[in-house]
Amino acid sequence: MLETSARLLRLLSLLQSRRDWTGPELAERLEVTARTVRRDVERLRALGYPVHATPGTAGGYRLGAGAALPPLLLDDEEAIAVALCLRTGAGGSVEGIEETSLRALAKLEQVLPSRLRHRVQAMGAVAVSRPPAPAGTVAPDVLALIGAACRDRERLRFDYLTHDGTAGRRSVEPHSLVHHGRRWYLLAWDTDRQDWRTFRVDRMDPKAPTGPRFTPRRPPMDAASYVARGVTSRAYRHQAVVTLHASAESLAERASWGFATIEASGPDRCLLRTGAEYLDVLALYIGTLGVDFEVHEPPELAAHLRDVAARLARGAGGADGADGTGGDA
Repeated sequence: MLETSARLLRLLSLLQSRRDWTGPELAERLEVTARTVRRDVERLRALGYPVHATPGTAGGYRLGAGAALPPLLLDDEEAIAVALCLRTGAGGSVEGIEETSLRALAKLEQVLPSRLRHRVQAMGAVAVSRPPAPAGTVAPDVLALIGAACRDRERLRFDYLTHDGTAGRRSVEPHSLVHHGRRWYLLAWDTDRQDWRTFRVDRMDPKAPTGPRFTPRRPPMDAASYVARGVTSRAYRHQAVVTLHASAESLAERASWGFATIEASGPDRCLLRTGAEYLDVLALYIGTLGVDFEVHEPPELAAHLRDVAARLARGAGGADGADGTGGDA
């Protein structure tokens, strides 16, 4: 049988690992009686942990939220995951979060066992991230306000600045916040336009208080996919749809940089959707994928690629021309 202090820590770990526990389940895990479990629950409450109890045969115990944050118990893998996420957050796109992340990381690393601290530090020493693309930062209180409106299903009003500089007031039924390509986006039902819309959060100025509650609608696809498809094509002058002669799995990493989506369309074939302000950018991006392809949209992209191919052929042929007749035999 565990000593009281060790048993309390074990009980706390169990309560944090699952939403609901019955008294007999906890007693069995701790190898004590149900009466001992009740006493230990009272000890946790005295230490500030809000443990809720429901009487009856269907009742049990649940760890709730309190007025202050009590100490948390993390297993090895959870501690490493939190530490690595804090390192990532130090270079994130939420305004003011860098210093906060570093402070939290310093506290966590101070109490990590030596074996875990070495693993976290080793990852930080060898991990190299791609330089971030320029992106607008978002104030934490703005994210919190929008997130609460999504959770509570309350209408949201905000001033919005579109990509062409046009300002206006919008009223929406917020559905989900999505982090894509180092930016935050809101997927919402626009009540004025009666359609789904994607909004960049760094261009939003939400108004408080939020509006009345609404009955949630279902978007045409999952929120992450809808936002990815919208921001990788619809926001640009040229929107491209291209079949690539390769599997989606082999190209997924190169097509997931925040400005393209890719989906399987058959054996060793996939459909690429992307967008850009200039045809040269599309031509360069498609060329860097290194696979055969067919352009479906837009028609001017196919014509532009033919011009680029001819120009490259002329350059490669040098003074001997590009018709294949010159050069060494």
